Formats: sequence, structure tokens, C-alpha cells
Amino acid sequence: MLLAALFFILILLILSEKSKTKNLPPGPRKLPIIGDLHLFSTSYPIHNRLRDLSKKYGGVMYLKLGQVPTIVIGTPEAAKEMMKTNDVCFADRPNPQSSALVTYNFLDIAYAPYGDYWRQLRKICIVELLSTKRVQSFRSIREEEVANRIRDISSSSGKPFNLSKRIFALTYGITASEMRTRLMNARDEADRVIESIINDHRANKKTTGETDDIVNVLLKLQDNGNLQFSLTNTSIKAVILDIFIAGSETSSTTVEWAMSEVLKNPRILRKAQEELRKVFDKKGKVDEEGLQEINYLKLIIKETLRMHPPGPLLIPRECRESCELNGYKIPAKAKVIVNSWALARDPNYWTEPDTFYPERFLDSTVDFKGNNYEFIPFGAGRRICPGISFATPTIELPLANFLYHFDWQLPGGMKLENLDMSDGDFGTTVRRRSDLLLIPVSYNPPSLEG
Repeated sequence: MLLAALFFILILLILSEKSKTKNLPPGPRKLPIIGDLHLFSTSYPIHNRLRDLSKKYGGVMYLKLGQVPTIVIGTPEAAKEMMKTNDVCFADRPNPQSSALVTYNFLDIAYAPYGDYWRQLRKICIVELLSTKRVQSFRSIREEEVANRIRDISSSSGKPFNLSKRIFALTYGITASEMRTRLMNARDEADRVIESIINDHRANKKTTGETDDIVNVLLKLQDNGNLQFSLTNTSIKAVILDIFIAGSETSSTTVEWAMSEVLKNPRILRKAQEELRKVFDKKGKVDEEGLQEINYLKLIIKETLRMHPPGPLLIPRECRESCELNGYKIPAKAKVIVNSWALARDPNYWTEPDTFYPERFLDSTVDFKGNNYEFIPFGAGRRICPGISFATPTIELPLANFLYHFDWQLPGGMKLENLDMSDGDFGTTVRRRSDLLLIPVSYNPPSLEG
């Protein structure tokens, strides 16, 4: 009797699911309760699995992750229709409770609901915090932090060295030099720590504007900004945490993967070092002014962002109201995931997409600013990352210094083909599965020898 009842309930669930699927995008057959969760495994990266499924079901695919209706965007054409043609319809974010704590109940720029408050935050980020002028004002901090790290690495010249740990320490330092130690040592007390930092800044207000750090800028806007929505301490903490975590993780992950790829490709490594040393040998150091003359490094960074976007799946969007995409009905409140990793490896847009080849961007107009949907590591449309101008120098300067100041060797006689290039666990970003262990050999510029 019990088995018959369970079987009857199962049939009802299946029929109910079918009745809801009128004109939805294609996708795998769903199981009751778990939907499509059985298709995923912790041993196979989720962005790879979604790419495989999109090849079978198309660029707009319907999944059910448990009971959550989810649309997966797997081609540049579908991404363009979603983030350009129908951008307003998909401008919201889902609000999972798992994110409420770290976003101060969605008061940050990344997860704030689409609306006037989000527009105000975005304007503050673009105009006040992350403008080109403001980013340039942090130049001395970036150069000082990188110089300190280069001295640190030099002391280990000729010995095995965990470059991954140094990269992440460095980019966290560039993002928030004075906050680094306090936050890294007190993650569980981040709120208290950030509150303390805000209070310290308020007690030691600076009168200068050009060299104000991010906290001071936010406090000035709080006091004198004439804003539509008051900028509370909670809002300030949410923005600081966004910039600190997202900005640092993105830059660190990109530098780590770039170093991995150039080490794996000696031709590319030599070409990058020759260009850098030709420009900087007379100075004996790398600075941001001289980086304006460097071209090949920029190609390496583009190719790294193509092959290893820091977040292979963009932060999910949410459909604000029922709408149509690629001829299919998208239900209101559906979660939408854009597989930017798959777009950047689409063979219809990229020759040999799984090969690291920076020269593919030579004389190419394709860029990561959100207009080329086959290459959107920072997103596109209204929800594009506002920190692109902030991320660029925090990637370029450390990478240029690592390549200029050192020749690099693999430890223990390891061969290049044995260097592990697999993805690690899915988190804020997707880093290497294993830390990058190398032997740095200090380079002495000819002009400084003797």
C-alpha cells in the first residue's frame, strides 16, 4: 500500500513537471525533487559540465537545481541577447540567504537588487572610488607593495618558493594596504574589524582629496554627498568588503594563472622577458609609467583572462519578469547563469581555443570591456563589474615585476609537461588546484652589473 502511494506521488510529480515546461528552453530530463543535480560531480568542474550540456541542448538551456529553475547561457549569441537586447529583464540578482551575511543583507554593489539604491552605489564606484583618476592616485601604494614583495622573493633566490601564497598576499596588500593584516587574521570578525577601520578613519580625517583611500572617500560622501539614499556605515562596510574580496581575488587568480601559463610555454616567457628587460634595464626596476610601452604583456593578460576567467560562471542574474529569450519563455524569478568560460572557448569564435596563444589578440579589436560577448570575464551590460580599471594595474604591475626581476625554474627537476594546470575548487574565483611552487633566480640588469 505504501509503495503504491509513493509510486502515485512520483507519477504526479513527473506530470506536474511536464505541465510546467511549455516553451521552456531545452534541457536534460529532470528527476523529482533533485531536478538535474545528479548530473554534477565534485570531481568534474561545474563550468566544464555545463559546457558539455550546452553542446547537447543549446546556448539557452533549462535546468532545475533541486527546486530552483535555472537558465544556463552557453553561447556568445545567447549572452548578447540576454545582456544587451534584454538586459533590463535580467538585471536583478537572486538573493540566497547564504550570501546575506557577507553582503550585509544585499547592501553591496554585487548583490544589491536592481533599482535606485543599486544605481547610486554603482555611480559611487565608477565616479568616486574606481575612476581612472582615483586608481592612478593609488599608484604609489601599488609600486611600494610590489617592491616589498620583490625584495621578499629575492631573499629566496635559488630556493623553492611558494609563489601562489606571495601573489595572494601581494594583491590583498595592493587593494587595502592598511587593512590586510587585520582582515586576514580576523575573517570571522570581519564586521568588527571593518567597523574599527571606519572609526579610525573618521577619527583621523584627511583634508586632501587626491590621495584619499577608499574608506575616506566613502566617509566624505556619507557626510557631504547629498545622496538620494543615505550612505550608512553598513553600506560602507558592504562596499569595502566587495572591493577587498572580489578585487583582490580576481587580480590574484589572474596573476597566478598567467605565471603558470608563461612557465608552461617557454617561448612566451622569453618573449615577455625580452620586451620587459629592453624597456626597464636602464632603470633596473618596473614602474607603471614604463608599462605604457609594453604590449606583449597585455596580450598575455588578455589570453589568461580568456582561458582562465577568474569567475568561470558570472555572478548569477535573476529574471525580473517573464520574458522571451532566443524564442523560449523564461519564467519570472528564474536564476540565470552565464558560462563565460565556455563562451571564451567557443570554437566558432576562437581558433584552437584550448591553446594558450597571446598573439591571437595582436591587431584584434576584441576586448574584455563588455562589448564582445565571446570574451566577458568581467561580465557585460548593466551588471558589468565596475572595477575593471582597478583590476588592470593590479594585474599588470605584479606580473611585469615577476617576469622582469626573475628567471624561474621548476623545483626538483620537474618537467614542464608535469606542471599541474588543473582547476581548483569553485569559490569566489577558480584558482589552480595546487599552489605554484617555483625556484626564483634573480636577474641582474646589464646596466647595473659591476
